[in-house]
Amino acid sequence: MQSKQLGDTTTEVSEIGLGTAGYTVGPEALRRGMALGATLIDTAESYRTEARVGEAIAGIRDQVFIATKVSKSHFRSDDVIAAADGSLRLLDTDRIDLYQLHQPSNEIPIEETMAAMDRLVDDGKVKFIGVSNFSVEQLKEAQAASEHKIVANQVQYSLFARSIEEELLPYCQENDVTIIAYSPLAARGALDYITGRKPHEALEAVSKATGKTPAQVALNWCTSKDGVMAIPKSNSVQRTEENCAASGWRLSEEHIALLEGAFK
Repeated sequence: MQSKQLGDTTTEVSEIGLGTAGYTVGPEALRRGMALGATLIDTAESYRTEARVGEAIAGIRDQVFIATKVSKSHFRSDDVIAAADGSLRLLDTDRIDLYQLHQPSNEIPIEETMAAMDRLVDDGKVKFIGVSNFSVEQLKEAQAASEHKIVANQVQYSLFARSIEEELLPYCQENDVTIIAYSPLAARGALDYITGRKPHEALEAVSKATGKTPAQVALNWCTSKDGVMAIPKSNSVQRTEENCAASGWRLSEEHIALLEGAFK
């Protein structure tokens, strides 16, 4: 499993992580992913999977990088602190490696929210601050309100959903903000392509040429971008193994160009 630097920090995490939105099974799939080198595990208070993650990381906490999120309904200062404490209890850990604002709020001033996030870092409960679903302008406003660097922005990004390439991805790359790509295989219509229910000529051609599955090709395309990590979710050990095997190799420039021409 290849790793990537998180933002401008000295911390490196796996380029393929383990998403848990909709994760409904026991710890086996998560533990298998971790055994294969997927050190990044992403959850959120709204996913209701933090306790499952806590169970999966029991005994190996120091070997993994835990990211979770506070819901925008908890963006008031006291609520941010309370939400973080709740996540710490469910995860059964003394620190959150990456604490993210789940989505922007139009009701609560970002200055109040970021002050609480800074306090969590200063108190040692959180190591790094991130956001999720923030535009460039929202990211700039959040950073201006924080004493600590925002190291990541978690957004939807995949071969099948590429709108961030217009503005957000270049900005984040230029400013050392890691993109954590959620739904890298689950955008509209993507599952039909990667499972072969609806073959796609370019994806099938690259899959055949590389000897990799369509899902592995799609994930590798995603992580071939500078500063991008991907967090596919799977309830299956077998699918988790397949996803993790999307790392450790790279698509050629020719294959990347073929895919990008086909999925505009």
